[in-house]
Amino acid sequence: MSPSSSAPAAPRLLYVEDETEIAAIVVELLGDEYRIDHATSAEEGLRLALGRRYDVMVVDRRLPGLSGVELIDAVRTARIATPTLMLTALGSIEDRVSGLDAGADDYLVKPFDVDELRARLRALRRGRGAGDRRELGDWVFTPASQALYSPADGRIALTQAETELLELLTSSPEHVFTRDEILDSVFPGGSATTVDTYVHYIRRKSTPEIIETVRARGYRSGEPR
Repeated sequence: MSPSSSAPAAPRLLYVEDETEIAAIVVELLGDEYRIDHATSAEEGLRLALGRRYDVMVVDRRLPGLSGVELIDAVRTARIATPTLMLTALGSIEDRVSGLDAGADDYLVKPFDVDELRARLRALRRGRGAGDRRELGDWVFTPASQALYSPADGRIALTQAETELLELLTSSPEHVFTRDEILDSVFPGGSATTVDTYVHYIRRKSTPEIIETVRARGYRSGEPR
């Protein structure tokens, strides 16, 4: 087998951008590192995202028709946890928050430096793999996008603390975590009441069976249906 045939394929990137001049520059500069599919609308981007696995996505916020925020929300509702960076000329705190709440993992404001874009994409791929999805019965938990996916209602957003708690429990599904273990890992300086409160928050957002109480011992991840 020759070296070229044994080399791993370049990661696949979905790039959704309607400004042709910017898109041409980005595709040219990133093309030596990624296999890039370029979509010029959110509708086209959604079709591609639903039909092919990507290692990372870059989505412009302002798009014709559906917005980038609506595109990312639709992708997350479909239980696709691909690490996603949002590009935009809108840099206010409110704009950043709405983009992140929709399911974006990072946010870069135009005009941007391509070297910074490269670095952010590398960081997303290192720290938030697209395959990090944990099944809980018919439910799916994706730590990368801080979300639970209900079989009936779609995406349910979690806070950082809720995500860290559920990530700990699902890291070892058969293990019963005591409150002290949870405090040490997730809520240092907190109390048993803190643990119980956040368990309640997660159950209230989803279903009581998402976290199982083991009497006199602690909590473990459940198997909701």
